[in-house]
Amino acid sequence: MNNKLILWAITVGLGGFLFGLDTAVISGAELEIQKLWNLDSWTHGLAVAIALYGTVIGAAFGGIPADKYGRKNTLLWIGILFFLSSVGAAIASGVNMFMVFRFIGGLSIGASSVVAPVYISEIAPPKYRGRMVISFQANIVFGILIAYVSNYLLQGGADSWRWMLGVVAFPSLLFSVLMLFTPETPRWLLLYKGDEAKAREVLAITEENVMGAVNEIMVSAKQEASSSTDKLFSKKYFFPLLLAFLFSFFNQASGINAVIYYAPRIFEMTGLGKEGALLSTSGIGVFNLIFTIIGWYLIDRYGRRVLMYIGSIGYIISLALIAMAFYNESYAYVPYYVFAFIGAHAIGQGSVIWVFISEIFPNSVRASGMAFGSLTHWVFAALIANFFPYFADHLGGGPIFAFFSVMMVFQLIYVWKMMPETKGVSLEDLQKRLIH
Repeated sequence: MNNKLILWAITVGLGGFLFGLDTAVISGAELEIQKLWNLDSWTHGLAVAIALYGTVIGAAFGGIPADKYGRKNTLLWIGILFFLSSVGAAIASGVNMFMVFRFIGGLSIGASSVVAPVYISEIAPPKYRGRMVISFQANIVFGILIAYVSNYLLQGGADSWRWMLGVVAFPSLLFSVLMLFTPETPRWLLLYKGDEAKAREVLAITEENVMGAVNEIMVSAKQEASSSTDKLFSKKYFFPLLLAFLFSFFNQASGINAVIYYAPRIFEMTGLGKEGALLSTSGIGVFNLIFTIIGWYLIDRYGRRVLMYIGSIGYIISLALIAMAFYNESYAYVPYYVFAFIGAHAIGQGSVIWVFISEIFPNSVRASGMAFGSLTHWVFAALIANFFPYFADHLGGGPIFAFFSVMMVFQLIYVWKMMPETKGVSLEDLQKRLIH
């Protein structure tokens, strides 16, 4: 693989690092914030989930500037918003100011979850596309790991939660600078700007047959233009929309964001002290990274469906064991069950979601299709993060994790009966298979 191509994918993947870092740092700060501002469980849940509500908006509208101003310029501004939100949340003097800046951070997360995978999928050769798009997910889990480790190292000070949130500012600046040296995608240059010369320059680095790649993109665009009255939400695109909706729904129905956002709280529910809970949470980050790397290695060798089968079965078993532990009030092995759950997520949904959704929509609606899938993902993520403290207080862990386990049985059926394999297929050929 060309070194420039790798560098571009890594650079854009840093948007995923910011995504993961900003998502997970709140786990170390949320209990301190609740005590500092004396928040009830509902307001506390809202303060934590407000970033996810911002993520919903960012995911819903992230495709618009990506189409109008380009994938590169949109990612540059995402980095700037990450910087502003992290600094603002860190210096917040009250819960309302805190929520405003966390909401802005959520806008950045949502937009990056749409634009970064689109960028990588449009610039990657088919045989490397899975591994390159998964670099975005690898950066997410690396960001989560760094968040957990920094939370553990920063704990104890009077304003430690402010430093936990403020660390996001440093990689945000780095990401914005690196984006200045990253090219626009050839598909956007051809289809939205009409700049064939510059598109050829990029394709000369990413493709062996530049002329063939240009022709394939343009022929596909002409075919889509022949039915230009079609919109994303039309009968024509029903199947990819259904695939994206269900995939995104099941991602959050696993309970992954409840674990990511409230891991220290979950561990404290099992009897671990605060320091032990934060240390165990760092283990989540390590397992997440290890199994994401395994997923990165396997995704273009064995395909998306194989990883989803492995992940679904792992989900069902680990979540059932966590539920049984809470029902029986036998917590000794809960950290290991949680680590197994994280491994199942990382090798399955975590590795596949952004790759799969970025592949199944045609060129003309890829950004908006990705936005739809990401929007679905973040709506359910926000709801789960918002209501988890309430249900944890009123129901306990047993019913919650039993529900998540049952949902993963339905995910397994989805993979078996509905999910197509997209490994090694060009984006244009996938369009022919999925659009009728």
